[in-house]
Amino acid sequence: MPPLMSQQPRHLRLAALISGGGRTVLNLLDHIERGKLDAEFVSAIASRQCSGVERLRRRGLEVGIVPYREMSDVETYSAAINEMLDSARPDLVVMGGFLSFWHIPPRYIGRGMNIHPALLPSFGGKGLYGERVHKAVLAAGCKVSGCTVHFVSNEYDAGPIIVQRCVPVLEGDTPETLAERVFEQECEAYPEAIRLFAQDRLRIEGNVVQILGQDPRLERG
Repeated sequence: MPPLMSQQPRHLRLAALISGGGRTVLNLLDHIERGKLDAEFVSAIASRQCSGVERLRRRGLEVGIVPYREMSDVETYSAAINEMLDSARPDLVVMGGFLSFWHIPPRYIGRGMNIHPALLPSFGGKGLYGERVHKAVLAAGCKVSGCTVHFVSNEYDAGPIIVQRCVPVLEGDTPETLAERVFEQECEAYPEAIRLFAQDRLRIEGNVVQILGQDPRLERG
């Protein structure tokens, strides 16, 4: 028999991990407030003092800071993150510009998402984030770019891909103009991926995500 799928998305408890301005989480909050995403943020954690901390606090979120640079090693840092997450009991952890390495324990595998401002597996990996990604895309002469929402794993930008959206690379583009065009697609791609998760429509097989209901062949038992 085919796997059961939720007719209506279940209400999700979300936790956010940020390191910068928090734009990605603010966008998700906008979707929640407009009734386009049935979810609530029960936790937000920043890896450093950043502008996103105050922005999220002004929107009513409690934001804890676990300073990456003050931790002795990755395992100690990850344990602190896990303790805060466990106390909040999120259904899904969403990364929004989170730059620190979080060693994900088995209980959060398949329950964490990240969005990357390029079409993975190209232009991903350690050190490729933000403007660096768009500079690399332009330097390579690509004619298209985009964004990727993927499940997080214990390797940078290597988890199973859920949703991708494309944008053209235009003549005369700068990293800034390309970044804005990509971010417009990020604002739709991330909520889309979260809704699919809420509907129990994502099945991970190896490093491939099947979206149930998208193709009848994927629903065969």
